[in-house]
Amino acid sequence: MTQVAVLQMPTQGMDPTTLEQYFLTAKAKGASLVLLGEYVLNHFFKELEKMPVNMIKDQSEHHLAMIRELAREHDMVVVAPLVQVKARRCYKTIVKVTPKTTHTYRQQILIDYPHWNEEKFFANETAPLGDPMVFTHEGVRFGIIAGFEAHFNHFFDRLWARDVDVLLLPTAATFDSHNRWREMLKTRAFLHNIFILRANRVGEYVEKELKWKFYGDSMLVNPMGEVESVLEDKESLMVAAVDRKEVKEARRLWGFERQIRRRMELEDK
Repeated sequence: MTQVAVLQMPTQGMDPTTLEQYFLTAKAKGASLVLLGEYVLNHFFKELEKMPVNMIKDQSEHHLAMIRELAREHDMVVVAPLVQVKARRCYKTIVKVTPKTTHTYRQQILIDYPHWNEEKFFANETAPLGDPMVFTHEGVRFGIIAGFEAHFNHFFDRLWARDVDVLLLPTAATFDSHNRWREMLKTRAFLHNIFILRANRVGEYVEKELKWKFYGDSMLVNPMGEVESVLEDKESLMVAAVDRKEVKEARRLWGFERQIRRRMELEDK
């Protein structure tokens, strides 16, 4: 059994005090992995569009150094979305930071709506889809994708193929999507018999007369599709347990994977 933590927060300034306090609390509660939501280490996308690239770069490098230090100090794994700047081009990524290493997952599918066009702003390549980031921590298989990618079957097929137990899902969901996101994640968790740990940001962004309210609702959904733990709409911390035995039991009970594998074996003959 592994204890995992979600930090539900708005965009953080350069002062590390708040993050340090949350990490101390998470560690005291036994957490060895911390997940942050989208646009917590960087400003929200609509603000990034108006910021100089050098300012975005400075903010990202400062916060990356900060979470590296927190990972070393508390002996934890940190998973956090981060805008990385290379050759004055911005890339939407998620970093996995351990006390000794940093690995990067570059988001593969980005939002392209007229009012929220990340695909146009970021330099992420449009290419054939690859795997999510997958790693093992304390005997549990974790996968990482970006929030928008949760809408696409490809990523869940690949998580299943790579025997992932827990999906780490940072999001920046807003407007009236509360119920839709909750039902989608419950269904995804059940059909693939995995835990889904979602970290959604909080806070507001006002554009003319339109208010973007990020409503939180960070949660842990179990492999039976049930919400085990949930945060409301305020800045807060959640620590919850994930156990690979629950994943194996759900897969044994429902047999979805078994049905597919039987037919794949027939195709190979």
